[in-house]
Amino acid sequence: MKIVRGQGPSDQRPSTITGEAWFDPVLPATDGTTITTVFFAPGARTFWHTHDYGQILQVLSGRGLICTAGQQPREITAGDTVWVPPGEKHWHGATADSFMSHTAISLGTTRWAEEVVG
Repeated sequence: MKIVRGQGPSDQRPSTITGEAWFDPVLPATDGTTITTVFFAPGARTFWHTHDYGQILQVLSGRGLICTAGQQPREITAGDTVWVPPGEKHWHGATADSFMSHTAISLGTTRWAEEVVG
């Protein structure tokens, strides 16, 4: 068993985000699992990326978008849970006119790719 005390939001913004976003590490990498709560300002989003064993997103508030490579972005809202299968290239973030907060449960290594264009 491992108890991780809350650390509060990080002041650092990863270079894999377009726009403003704040990260609150919930569980640092433990046995290949990372849990982070992320608050995206309107229009902010991740770069394209994949996860070795998939990712679970639990939308806490606001409205966002998620997009799988080759498909159109889909809206996600508070209360939604998203399963992203292993190796699926995707991005997620807030809509242009709303903030969005989610808890991201990432399984295995995250492999970052290019910035989302458009």
